[in-house]
Amino acid sequence: MISKQHIINRFVSYVTIDTESDPESNTTPSTEKQWDLANKLVEDLKDIGLEDISIDEHAYIMATLPSNIDQEVPTIGFISHFDTSPDFTGANVNPQIIENYDGKDITLNASENIILSPDYFEDLKQYKDQTLITTDGTTLLGADDKAGITEIITAMEYLVQHPEIKHGKIRIGFTPDEEIGRGAHKFDVSKFGADWAYTMDGSQIGELEYENFNAAGAVVTIKGKIVHPGYAKGKMINSMYIAQDFINSLPRMETPEHTSGREGFFHLHTMKGNVEETQLQYIIRDHDKEHFEARKKVMKNLANEINTQHAKEVVHIEIKDQYFNMREKVEPVMHIVDIAEEAMKSLDITPIIKPIRGGTDGSQLSFMGLPCPNIFAGGHNFHGRYEYVPVESMIKAVEVIVKIAELTAKK
Repeated sequence: MISKQHIINRFVSYVTIDTESDPESNTTPSTEKQWDLANKLVEDLKDIGLEDISIDEHAYIMATLPSNIDQEVPTIGFISHFDTSPDFTGANVNPQIIENYDGKDITLNASENIILSPDYFEDLKQYKDQTLITTDGTTLLGADDKAGITEIITAMEYLVQHPEIKHGKIRIGFTPDEEIGRGAHKFDVSKFGADWAYTMDGSQIGELEYENFNAAGAVVTIKGKIVHPGYAKGKMINSMYIAQDFINSLPRMETPEHTSGREGFFHLHTMKGNVEETQLQYIIRDHDKEHFEARKKVMKNLANEINTQHAKEVVHIEIKDQYFNMREKVEPVMHIVDIAEEAMKSLDITPIIKPIRGGTDGSQLSFMGLPCPNIFAGGHNFHGRYEYVPVESMIKAVEVIVKIAELTAKK
């Protein structure tokens, strides 16, 4: 039996350490403060009795729980990231523990009237009578992905303390900078040495994911010409108007706010400019590889069309692929998803198998040779002040890890 207070204490000790990553930094980890938690995790792994514990110059952590059976079985891994999103502050996190949640509004911050309400966040309704950990309304919580780290360490501790549960060799990996898309960049798959792994980085209880977006980033630079506005006729080229034409020429309903499920989109997330130059930054997303390539082609063709109209290059577009749909790497080894699904069902958890409308370290790791589906960690409303996690979901995630280890040893 996993102690509720034990898992709360461990989780709180992690989220109260600020590990916000920085997309503008060129170092790994991108922020010095990520070392604070990384070093603590190394000590915690030692304390619970794991072996082969290492932390490299980029703060990537690996450890081993040795096999306790004689026969050869696959080596599996569990991976989470310890950075938090730069979208919202992770400094001075002050978690609130809500015992026996009554299903009503939760006041996160009375002085600022910040309310976590089931009328708006309907998922709250399924956690009535459970214990919730929330923010105080001024920071994010950090359940993404310190819940995953808590669950992995707690599961390994449980297996160490219960040798009657038979399992093969298990490898543990903790990474920096996942929130800025770099979590797998310096991950040494060969050193990790697992046949497959699972990222514990999903949201609500039951989530099991092996599909994600194909992803690219596009930078569109529009060049204009500035002249005195009083004498501008036939001479001025206003880059902002051309940018407006570019934006309006893309499918208006194929944006994040109008799409769901496996539907892809173009997302304009940054725009800055003046008469002489305007820059647009887009992300391009689609689960289907052909549609993904078609989206990139649409943007390039649009740039060419505008340049033809102006008889010179006024629009320059640079598109860079970011990650790809892990489905093509996981489907040939679908038994790794089947094991996770079986583990959940044996624990009376209804698996929720659906595509991720985003990406995880697992998508990059899968293309690096480590097939890596994603499992729920329990949290909701990531990257903002309304983030929360039910403690019971974290306990169930621990049980899923233990059961996967047990089932893999029997296959």
